[in-house]
This record gives sequence, structure tokens and C-alpha cells, in this order.
Amino acid sequence: MTLRVLVVDDSRFFRNRVTDMLNSDPRLEVVAVAENGSEAIKKVSEEHPDVITMDIEMPVMDGITAVRKIMASKPVPILMFSSLTTDGAQATFDALEAGAIDYLPKNFAEISRKSEDVIKMLCDRVFSIASKGRIRTNIRKDTPISKPAQVAKSPPIFAKKTSYELVAIGCSTGGPVALQEVLQKIPGDFPLPIILVQHMPGTFTPSYAKRLDGLCGLTITEAKQGDILQPGTAYLAPGGKQLTVRRSSTNQITLNIKEPKPEENYRPCVDITFNSLASELKNPVLAIILTGMGADGREGARSLKTAGSTIWAQDEVSSVVYGMPAAVADAGLTDRILPLVDIGPSIIGQV
Repeated sequence: MTLRVLVVDDSRFFRNRVTDMLNSDPRLEVVAVAENGSEAIKKVSEEHPDVITMDIEMPVMDGITAVRKIMASKPVPILMFSSLTTDGAQATFDALEAGAIDYLPKNFAEISRKSEDVIKMLCDRVFSIASKGRIRTNIRKDTPISKPAQVAKSPPIFAKKTSYELVAIGCSTGGPVALQEVLQKIPGDFPLPIILVQHMPGTFTPSYAKRLDGLCGLTITEAKQGDILQPGTAYLAPGGKQLTVRRSSTNQITLNIKEPKPEENYRPCVDITFNSLASELKNPVLAIILTGMGADGREGARSLKTAGSTIWAQDEVSSVVYGMPAAVADAGLTDRILPLVDIGPSIIGQV
């Protein structure tokens, strides 16, 4: 079945380019375009699209307001286009909080070149969120992400207690919302450090870490070179870099931030971080793969599993894109497959 797309942007150039790209994919059909948020709301009622691509900054009505109104009246999966600036990052997270499922950086140079990689990335992302977007709406109805979720009083314990060194979480598409859902359920006195690897541009991670820190009981910070891991603190891998760990001569775990190699497609990369944990740490890790496209995290999870660590994955129903969790599950590496709402309480129960 062909999925119906509504393209919303105040730039005619960008609307035309995005429309051409999406129409090149037989799975997708652009059925309407809109120049602003107000027009988009009208088109949603008239055309009943399966998915929307939405700009943030537009006249008459901005994209964030439009997302909020659409999700309140007739929820539709929405992919935001955002600028690679600090302000763009903050606006993007506002849009995700309003109900958008995912985002892509708005890069006019790449769009105008119409490279095959850019076209495939855009089409795959739109198709994926259209196919699974209903889940995001259900999550928002149950747990508004703008307010800290209550920690379960008696979280389930799934296995015999293990002396874990730390918790590590990797994710991609749909990850910003999923991570927030998980971390809000973990208290500030959590006894272990947490490492977070989310595929995200470098200009976005400082704002994202700051936002999470304000919403969660945990201390959440963007990881920095030489950081010594502390309990009750989550360290977000900086976008555009690679994060590894080292065990110091005093037995402390320190973070190492390095430039990516040209052949490394994911920056940060879950596999690189997980492989580092497997080689440097003495005690097991509780590693969790959340929603995301592709298979990043599978080989790192394999290394951790071989070293005696515990591997969990988010289930298909609650994943915006069941790519990364499926890759780990299909490889037979998972000890548990859990719905998103259970992961935070289960971390507490396991640790």
C-alpha cells in the first residue's frame, strides 16, 4: 500500500525538492503540500495523510504549534525538518515534546544535489515513521513526556542480582523520546553510572543533555574527555564524535572522546562504545538497545554478551522503528525484550 504524505514548508524550493524525492519511492506519494502550519491543519482534514514532513519556522503558524494542534485533534506521524543550530535543536525537542516522532537536519545543499544517499535516507525515514507512528501517539496519551513519570514502587526483577559496572543504552530513530521515557523513571540516587549513545548531530547533544537533566531525577550531562564515571549520572555521547571508556590505574572508569574515522557512518556509534565496554570493564554491563533504524549495537552487544553482560532490547510494538532492537533480538543476543514503559522500572529492579 502506498503511504500518503503531506509536505509542509514555507520554501517552494524545499517543498518541490522534498516532493520529488518522496515521489521517487514507490512506497510513498505526496498527496498535498502546505506553506504554513495553519494550511497544514486544513490539509490534514482534507487529504488524510499517513505521514507529514514539517518545517519548524514558518509564517502564519509555526511548525511546533501545528504539531500540537494536529496531535490534539487528528494525530498523524510527523517528521520535523530542523536547522543545525542550538536554537534549531531546542525547537526540535519542543516539536518532539509536542508530538512529532522524529527529525532530520534541514540541509538545503544536500537536498539540492539530490544524492542517492540523501534520497534513500529521507524516504526510509518517512516510510518507517509512517508505518509505526501510531505507537508514539499512544505513548503520549499514557505518559506525557513534558512531565517526569512516576517511578514504580515495586519494579519487576527479571533475573538473579548481578554486580553490574554500569548501564549502557543505545538508540537512534525515535530515541530522544524513548530515552526520556526510560530515564524519567530512574531516581537520582541510582547506584550506577549510565552511558547513553543516541545518533544525533553535534550541535544537538548539549541541548538534549540539558533538557533531560531538567526533566529527570538523574544528573544528565554531555560526556567530556576525561570524565570519571559517577553513580546517579548519565553521560550522553557527544554528536559527531566517538565515545569509549578506559580503566585508570586507580581502577576508575574514565571517558575518552575521539574524532570518528571516515568509514564510521554512525557518529556516535553504539557498536564502538559497547565494544569498548566489553574490552575495558571487569564486571558485567546492563546494555539496552532502544528504537532505531539499522543494526548499530548488534556487534557491540555480541561482544558484551560474550564478556558476560546482560542484553535487553525494546519490543517491536513500542519501537518507532524496530531496526536496532530487531537486529540484536534476531541475532539471539537478548536476555529480555521489553515494552518501553517497563524498561525504566526494570532497570531499577535488575540493579
